[in-house]
Amino acid sequence: MSVEITDVFLRDGLQDEPVIVSTAHKLEIAEALVEAGLKRIEAASFVNPKRVPQMADATDIISTLPAVQGVTYTSLALNGRGIERAVTAGATDIQVVTSASQAHSNANAGQAIEDALAGLASTVSKYPETRFFAGISTAFTCPFEGSIDPGHLLRVVRTFKDMGIRDVGLADTLGTTPTEQVMASLRYVRDAEPDLIYYLHLHNAHGQALATASAAVDTGIMRFDAALGGFGGCPFAPGAHGNIATEELVRHLHAEGHDTGIDEARLAEAVRLARDIVAHSPAAGLLDPAR
Repeated sequence: MSVEITDVFLRDGLQDEPVIVSTAHKLEIAEALVEAGLKRIEAASFVNPKRVPQMADATDIISTLPAVQGVTYTSLALNGRGIERAVTAGATDIQVVTSASQAHSNANAGQAIEDALAGLASTVSKYPETRFFAGISTAFTCPFEGSIDPGHLLRVVRTFKDMGIRDVGLADTLGTTPTEQVMASLRYVRDAEPDLIYYLHLHNAHGQALATASAAVDTGIMRFDAALGGFGGCPFAPGAHGNIATEELVRHLHAEGHDTGIDEARLAEAVRLARDIVAHSPAAGLLDPAR
């Protein structure tokens, strides 16, 4: 079977790092990902640069990335203003994100879930030509509230469906949710809304993310997020662990007989490049967050 992987290093991988990676270096990493065979790359998030200075160059990134046949660059937005900034920068594929947890929504987006969703809906409707897809943070476990009720998760999914969004990603933001719990919540939502396309965004606290990915593939989930080197985390989710590593997920899927279209040797080169760039980038505290 063919499995699609979106590498999220440039966004999720860098947002929690205590350094600022230059725009030029981000473009270099994007090129390495394309050369490795990645067809979908999460390149930036349009969030408040004072809160997430690592993403202050989102407009420059999206407006500068070279067009490559068959490659899609995605962006992330938490609110209407973020969507408008992304569209103005030239973004064609935008992930609109909210939390399944009220406490995390307040910490991450600065507003309640209902208000966040209403704001997203009003702006999404203004851009019918833009390809929107949804991401739901803390879909299974919240650092403040604990386990998320699947029924509550379903209500959030249905709100995105009402916006006309058909692709919905469910995130194990902390990376601590047992595989059985992830799969139970996933089954609950898919049984209720079987016509949507689902993907998983897995963080990896106890090395269990690969087992969760395998279980999900067995049920027909064919899309996953991952990050070079396992970088990543959420600045507003205490205890969040790094993403499942792209290279580990690719190796695991290949070993199980699945096709990703990704060259493992070139992917390893991209991992080395990313680690080297992060290691030699200036500390975030030394720069003006508005830059």
